Amino acid sequence: MKHAGSAALDALADMLAEIRGHGRLVERRPGVFYLKGRAFLHFHEDASGLHADLRSGAEWERFRVETAAERRTFLAALRRIPLLRDRPVRSR
Repeated sequence: MKHAGSAALDALADMLAEIRGHGRLVERRPGVFYLKGRAFLHFHEDASGLHADLRSGAEWERFRVETAAERRTFLAALRRIPLLRDRPVRSR
């Protein structure tokens, strides 16, 4: 599964704007975020749609982010990350 290209990331623009507003995350490449110097979040695209891979401890958790409902579910999971709780991602 390949990392999401610019057209795919454009489709996620509203969600990415919220993620980019989070003070602790560093976007080293478009759609690839680091937390405390460690890869934390990135996006993929394939025939089944767009997906977000979110680091959960030592493992990666995959979220489908094709629909608005799926994006809300993903953002809720992001808000539950303990290191991000003091600087929450705001919903629109």
